[in-house]
Amino acid sequence: MTRKVKIGIIGAGQIAKSHAKAYLDMEDVEIIGVADINLNKAEQFINELNIKTASAFQEYEDLLLLAIDAVSVCTPNFAHFQTSVDALIAKKHVIVEKPLAVTLDQGIEMIKVAKANEKILSVGYQPRYDPNMKKVSEIINSGKLGDIYYVEIGGGRRRGMPGGTFINKSSAGVGALGDIGTYSIDLALNALGNPRPLTVSAYTTNHFGTNPKYHPESDNFEVEDFGVAMVRLERNITMYIKIAWAMHMDTLGPAIFLGKNAGLKITPAGDGPWSGVWDGGIGAMSLFYDKSTNEHVEEKLPIVKHSLDIFSEKIKDFVNAVKYNKPAPIPGEDIILNQAIIDAIIRSSESGKEIEVELPEF
Repeated sequence: MTRKVKIGIIGAGQIAKSHAKAYLDMEDVEIIGVADINLNKAEQFINELNIKTASAFQEYEDLLLLAIDAVSVCTPNFAHFQTSVDALIAKKHVIVEKPLAVTLDQGIEMIKVAKANEKILSVGYQPRYDPNMKKVSEIINSGKLGDIYYVEIGGGRRRGMPGGTFINKSSAGVGALGDIGTYSIDLALNALGNPRPLTVSAYTTNHFGTNPKYHPESDNFEVEDFGVAMVRLERNITMYIKIAWAMHMDTLGPAIFLGKNAGLKITPAGDGPWSGVWDGGIGAMSLFYDKSTNEHVEEKLPIVKHSLDIFSEKIKDFVNAVKYNKPAPIPGEDIILNQAIIDAIIRSSESGKEIEVELPEF
């Protein structure tokens, strides 16, 4: 494809602005339209960002009638499924913000529709583009740790609870797990080479969100603000997940990967009440191993200082995949494992029982 890649944006909220700004920085991209159920919001979006090539639409179906190559799905979680499916059926490539969908069944159907229509379905996990995140995968794939048998992942904010559509079950589906927990799960699964989850035993609660002392919309808070889970993966790996939007603690600890030959510890970058989770970069990284029976080593690994805009890198990668007919940069087939774990965490917590995870072959 030598012409410009023509893009539509569905949803005109804050995350859509990040998509639009990234597209506007690319000379080989044209934003053709922006759709939002609030037409005024779509028009204001276009005017604010001075997108001269774009028209505003109230119905995204009208946007899909245009000769565009791809869409960014930036809607609330509940609309990810139908919007993405309709776009794929309309023969448009799709990048959808995380989480992939609200339910596991929806995620599976999205992948099937993408395959049937031979279109890209990519999911928005920009932390993968952080150079230090890539270093984690390189270390694990190098074999330095040996066979990995245990992973501890997750993170917690001292205070970091959103409101609006994020806390309503009908619009978000899940809370902290789908907002920040999904990044933690992706960090681990991607580094490990995407082993399938087998069983999940979990507990979730929303003590903070439903308390007016801590949240102004406590009467409408319907999702979890805290969750823990023990996940059994393929290759005899056990993964422990812990996540919190709010807590009386400064940290839930670092992420760790334990192997038979060495261990890796990583700490998220940032500080303040909204930090401590894996939606950004890495602040510190150490490798633990033995030089001899009595010589135990902690090797502090250098952190790459960079000015890379990882969100823009995510968008560039998607555009290049569309332009040069490449596979999805972050395919739904990978992220469905993430979705399956979150789905099983919610079901396990509700039932008080361990859940067996069942996934089709794609």
